[in-house]
Amino acid sequence: MRPVFSAAEMRALDARAITEVGISGPRLMEAAGAGAGRLIAARFAPIKGTRVLVLCGKGNNGGDGFVVARHLKARGARVKVLLVGRRAEVSGDAAQALGRWRGRVEEVVTAAPSATVVGALREADVVVDGLLGTGLDGPARGLTASVIEAINESRKPVVALDLPSGSNADRGELAGPVVKATLTATFAGVKRALLLHPAAAWAGAVTVIPIGIPAAEVGRGIETWLLDEADIRVHFAARHRDAHKGSYGHLLVVAGSVGKTGAAALAGRAALRSGAGLVTIATPASQQPIVAALGMEPMTEPLPETSAQSLSLKSKERILELASRSDAVALGPGLSLDPETQSLIRELIRDVGKPMVVDADALTALAGSLETLAGAAGPRLLTPHPGEMARMLGCAVVAVQADRIEVVRAFCARHHAWTVLKGAGSVIGSPDGRVFINPTGNPGMATGGSGDVLTGMAGAFLARGLEPLAALQSAVYLHGLAGDLACARWGEEGLIAGDIIEAIPEALRPRASR
Repeated sequence: MRPVFSAAEMRALDARAITEVGISGPRLMEAAGAGAGRLIAARFAPIKGTRVLVLCGKGNNGGDGFVVARHLKARGARVKVLLVGRRAEVSGDAAQALGRWRGRVEEVVTAAPSATVVGALREADVVVDGLLGTGLDGPARGLTASVIEAINESRKPVVALDLPSGSNADRGELAGPVVKATLTATFAGVKRALLLHPAAAWAGAVTVIPIGIPAAEVGRGIETWLLDEADIRVHFAARHRDAHKGSYGHLLVVAGSVGKTGAAALAGRAALRSGAGLVTIATPASQQPIVAALGMEPMTEPLPETSAQSLSLKSKERILELASRSDAVALGPGLSLDPETQSLIRELIRDVGKPMVVDADALTALAGSLETLAGAAGPRLLTPHPGEMARMLGCAVVAVQADRIEVVRAFCARHHAWTVLKGAGSVIGSPDGRVFINPTGNPGMATGGSGDVLTGMAGAFLARGLEPLAALQSAVYLHGLAGDLACARWGEEGLIAGDIIEAIPEALRPRASR
């Protein structure tokens, strides 16, 4: 996995590199600019003769731009540098970088983009954005905001240095104008905004440029990470030749109500496709024949129901008995919002001693009753979408989406639950404060039943013996990967939850054998 930086963590890393590792600020800037220059030269080859406009701010991001300009000029590019501000206002490492640039620098100081800016953009083949870096607090304003808008209106290919100017390094929200980049060359490690939407969509393709800081130092003290496939594969060793169905766990799925039997069936089938040895779906008695007809492989258990044909409190003792004979429980898909069923859900979350995935209607039952988690008899894995998280927290969805990483981190620590906040770049949290961002998945997965598939997968991995964090990471990553594989076959528009399930076996296979 790779570290993901906040602005404060990046500042701390730079400071340690200078004071503890012994890499000077100018050397760090030189490494960043030289690396970005190589990337640009390769991306827009042949770079010789290419008209490159480098737009620089007065801070260190502008300093990176001056270094890029020098290296691209050395490779034969026709480089033009515009400084948004006055030369006398550039200081520190950026001033040194400006001093090493031997070409002309035109100052842009008028209140709106001048003919100089618009004309330079019109003539450029490629634009390099070195206006604002990770230090931005609040939206871009004034002249810089106007230049950003001019860049976007030009529709030229743009390479952003570190992150697109106007982005808040720590959040996915767009508070003001942001450069729409084709490519972002980010330094030392990925910044949060490059992974959180909608800001991530403005970054284009992201490449990390090493700047000479040792890897161990780069990862020191970081609590937010980007998952990759190697992190998941370690949990899935080859099966022993003498394995049997009992070797891979028994999952109890408590799900379904009238009109929502598909949710139960999807979760159960996803669990089996994820390698669970046995799956039992416990569902209201009147719905049991329907659930059984939807899948031959899972076992089913009819339970006492309410007049609304959802699970009643009378089913609790039977569910506890079934859970005692299982390795893990998945609770929630299609259970309904019936008040008696919601009361049952809260009691099961509290009293079931086995690891449990809590999803869908079971998450609604926790709204206003999050203290239930503190008294839970076993590990709890929660899988809310932003609306469900907002409901549990009693806040607006926009507040959840504005700072997804820290919302998840705080929730997990306070309620001692492993949680994934679903969505583009799903955010996975652990009670110990670590947070992980998932890179897999696509918009075609925004379809009914996709969440039920994830619930079944997470339940299966718990039943197979994975620790809670490993089970949740594996489920989220492989669920997204299965969606990507299904999308490659069917496209985004027609993708359905069943397609994701059928792609799970391929997702479970190592890359080399696909």
